[in-house]
Amino acid sequence: MSDFASQPPPEPPAPPDPPLAPPPGRVRVGTCSWTDKTMLASWYPKGVTSAEERLRYYAERFDTVEVDSSYYGLPSERNSELWAERTPPGFTFHIKAFAMLTRHAVRPNQLPVPLRSAYDLEVDKYGRVIHPPDELRETVFEWFSAALTPLREAGKLGLILLQFPPYFVADLRNREYILRAAELLAPDPVAVEFRHASWVSSDELPRTLALLGDNDLAYVCVDEPRLDSPTVLPPLAAVTAPAAYVRFHGRNSATWNARVETAAERFRYLYAEDELREWVEPITTMASEADTTYVMFNNCYSDYAPRNASQLSGLLNLGPATPGVE
Repeated sequence: MSDFASQPPPEPPAPPDPPLAPPPGRVRVGTCSWTDKTMLASWYPKGVTSAEERLRYYAERFDTVEVDSSYYGLPSERNSELWAERTPPGFTFHIKAFAMLTRHAVRPNQLPVPLRSAYDLEVDKYGRVIHPPDELRETVFEWFSAALTPLREAGKLGLILLQFPPYFVADLRNREYILRAAELLAPDPVAVEFRHASWVSSDELPRTLALLGDNDLAYVCVDEPRLDSPTVLPPLAAVTAPAAYVRFHGRNSATWNARVETAAERFRYLYAEDELREWVEPITTMASEADTTYVMFNNCYSDYAPRNASQLSGLLNLGPATPGVE
């Protein structure tokens, strides 16, 4: 027998590493609107024209969505009923808080008639309500929460998104307000998005994460333009509550701090696959720490948000959305 023949056969090559993927059911991807005008014109097929048809079409492709209309006006209980009826079991709605709840300026006509007529509202030169009475603000919290009852009862209410304005800086008064707002929204889970970088400065970040973590409030991770600006936050991946939350705003530097006619113009940005791939490892890590990680695309111009949502789902090896599977 030759020396060659007496040698053991060579070891077979090691199989390639499996693609990085989060635990099944732990990541749910969707968009931050399903009714933006440019999205209606470009994403939905011809014949899908009614509000019911659009939501059903969306829910066949994604299992979660963020409602942004609730920022501009208080949601109605009737709309909550319809949303619950028109989506399959397990579908999840996240609701963006009405502007007054996050200390944004509102105009009197954004308030229901019984509320705006019950108070002597002070307005600025632009017609926006300033210094609203605490009683009014707390009543608005009550109306907001009550309108979500049908979603809550159907098991389809996700997180309440508190997106604070750029002038909401890190200080004691504002930290106390976050806790008070969460208390008024209890027992619904809350996600907090900051738009001033003071909250994540090297000195403040530990305190910010502790504030949220100690109170089971989700830190909203963001992807934004790469700008040196106090209104831009870094792409920090953090889990501070049972549910984690990520929002993709696009990287349109030209419109981020500009005056634009619509939000769609501000977030007009189509992510390249390499840009989405940057988030695969952070999201996978978050999914190992959170019960559920929601990834929401706010670049709701044309079909950009659903297109990028589908792309990222593919990169994460999620497969088609299956509402109700956790």
